[in-house]
Formats: sequence, C-alpha cells, structure tokens
Amino acid sequence: MTGDEHANGREGDGRDDEVQDARRIPGPRAAADDFDLDAVPLPLPVPQEPQPAPKPTAPEPAVAPPDPSAAPALMLSHRVLKALLGAWALATCSAQETEAVEAHLTVCAACADEALRLRDAVGLLQTDRSLDLDPTLRSRVIDTCLSRRPADIPVPDWAAPYDAETARLDALLRDIGRSEWHAPVRLKWFEGEQAVNRKTTVAGVIGHLMTVDGLVGTALGLDVPLGDGTMGRGADWPLPPGARTEKYWSGARRPLTRAIREPWREQSHTLIRTVSFAGRKVAGLSVSYGDFALPMHDSLLDRSFECWVHGGDIAHAVDYPYEAPSAAHLNRMIDLAARLLPAALAERRRSGLAGPARHLVTAGSPGRSLHLEVEGAGGGDWYIPLDSPAAIGSPAHAVAQIALDSVEFCQLVAGHVPPAEAAAGQEGNREAIRDVLFAAASLSRL
Repeated sequence: MTGDEHANGREGDGRDDEVQDARRIPGPRAAADDFDLDAVPLPLPVPQEPQPAPKPTAPEPAVAPPDPSAAPALMLSHRVLKALLGAWALATCSAQETEAVEAHLTVCAACADEALRLRDAVGLLQTDRSLDLDPTLRSRVIDTCLSRRPADIPVPDWAAPYDAETARLDALLRDIGRSEWHAPVRLKWFEGEQAVNRKTTVAGVIGHLMTVDGLVGTALGLDVPLGDGTMGRGADWPLPPGARTEKYWSGARRPLTRAIREPWREQSHTLIRTVSFAGRKVAGLSVSYGDFALPMHDSLLDRSFECWVHGGDIAHAVDYPYEAPSAAHLNRMIDLAARLLPAALAERRRSGLAGPARHLVTAGSPGRSLHLEVEGAGGGDWYIPLDSPAAIGSPAHAVAQIALDSVEFCQLVAGHVPPAEAAAGQEGNREAIRDVLFAAASLSRL
C-alpha cells in the first residue's frame, strides 16, 4: 500500500476504510404495510402447568410514621401525679399531663378513688341550681342535732323565730364587704294615709335593730349597751322605737361602720340566753314600746319580723339574695299581725281615718268580720272583727274577704306595699276592705 492510498482512505479495491470504534448507522426500516402479516407464522403458546391459589394473609397493620414534633411521654413521680389530680378533674391539665395521670390511675387504686371523688365534686360545682343555702337549713340541722342530743337549756319555742332571723341576718352581714356597710338603705313605713321613708346605711339599719331590741333587754332587767358607752335604760332614752332610733343616730360620734355588728350580735345572743334560762316565767312579761306594749313572747316575734324585713332592705341595697322565713315562723308572724289588726283598726277609727262601727257588739251578736285569706307558705285563714277589738271574728258574720300572698301580706304590714295595691282578691263590703288594708299598713313603723 502506497502512501497515497492511505492518504485518501481507500484500499486498492476501492472500498472505504472502516474507522475504528465508529458506530454503524442502520439503514431505513420498511413500513409495516410492506409485510404480509398473514403469511408470517405466529409462535405457538407454551402450555403452563396450573399453579395453586395463594393462601390469604392478614394485612399488615399500617404504622404511622413517627411525628418528629411530638413531645416524649412524661415520666412523673407518684407525688407529682397525685398533686395533678385536682387539675385533671377540672380538665385543666396539658395533653401530656392528662396522659400521664390517666395512665397512673390504671395502676394506682388510691389515686383512682381520689380522682373519682374529685370528679364528683366538680359535678356539684357545675350545677345549674342556686348555690344559696336553703333558709330552713339551719333549723333543720339544729332539729336533727337536738333530736339526737337534746339541749340542756332549750330555746323556748316562742323565741325560735327571733333566734333564726338574727342568725340569718348575721350570715348576710358576714358575706358583705367593708364598703357595703356604707351602702344607702331607704327604710319605709306608713303613717296616717301616706307612705314615708328614711335614708340611712347598712350600718345604720343594724344600729336601729340593736336600739329597738334593747327595749326587750330593758324589760328583762339587762344593761343594754348602745354602742356609745351609754346604757339605754335612763329616763333620757325614749321608749317609742322611732324616737329611740333617731336619738341613737344623732348621738353617734361618727358614721356607723361594720363595728356595729359585734355589739348587735352579742345583744341578740344575750336575749336568747336570758329567755332560755328564765323559761316560762318571762313569756308573759310586758315589753313597753311607749304608746303600746306586747307580752314577751309576742315582742320577740315582732322583733324577728322586723329583723327579716330590714334584712331584706339590706339585701336589696347590696344585691344579695334573701329568702322569706320558714313556713312555720312566717305563719306565726302573720298570726301576730292578724291579732293586732282589730286594735289598729279601732285606733284609726278614733282618729277619724276609718269608718265607724256598724253593729253594736253584744254577747249574742259579735258584730261583723272580714275573712283574711293568706295564701302560700305560712298562710291560713283569719277572721278579723270589724266593730270591736274585743269581739271574736267568725265565718258566719263575714261581710268581706281579702286574699293575699303570705309574703305580700307581710310587706303590707311592713309598710313596703301601698294598701290600695296589696290585695290580689277582694269581695264584699268595700269600706271594710279598705279599712282593714290601711290598718294593716299602719302596723308598720321605723
């Protein structure tokens, strides 16, 4: 081979020299239409041996991938877990704390019992019922205790309403704040033909109750402190409740504060102890109120009525719930008012504020009566003699009827409800109805 032949890349026979490592480019393929497919023999299928059906297997449980952001489970001691039971019962634990506590409850019986008690307690706290105590709770507890162990010196039955109402008012006073002792209170009563009122404070109301309660102490021969270092037994101290209270208020060296509660409460305890030790000997003792007097058993009932009424005045001033007395005590208060009505009616008649008597009261003719029907707790039926306080009312001689709710009747007697708006139902002699309603309101006083 000459150098020229190598130079032009051709061999002596005229073929191109193949370049080393060069890829051969295949020629163009014929189109599918160029073949006779029917003429091309297809390969025969190879027979396959039958394979047994696979046995069913349980699916593997799906495993969630670990959450890298999740916090590891807490490892807490028994002491810490026990301390968390209260928060767990209130559902205020974190998710990790809740998980740790609930895991612990499955292995610790003592903590499980405690957790159950706490959950029950939380259920009581979330009740929709009022949390105010039943006004009869104190008397029921005392009755239960006394039934198991009678008191050596029992409180007389006629003094029980005063004992209960002073205790209820004291419970209210313990609940109010220091500033609420200066909250304004408007005391209301009825004089002649119109309602009157007097503005004071919560502390002033307690001073008023203490001053008038002192009349009971005076009748019992007690030294009655009046909060200013004096004793309310001298001749310079008036007997009528209104004048007595005004003297006490005007003589106070400074505005009354919550410090008045202690002498008032101590005085009420002293009165209860004194009548309890004295027993029946003092039940009929006369207690003078200046222009009228009441036997001791009625006087303490009158004081319990005023304590309840003024307790309601205080509760209204400080927005505090305050219920009526128990039905048994309320019935006694209503009965006292019904027994005082004939004398009050006669007094208004002497003053020209009520119509004259229409019938002469004799042994054979007791005169006219009014049927007073008091509905609700503590209610009942009373027949008020209209023509003489000495007469005895009877259904056979009733010429009129008044129907009122028990609490509304007491509010009328307290001077808190106008007589013209008091009766829910009226029937019969209109003059007799009006006279009795106004006589009931005239029983009120400061």
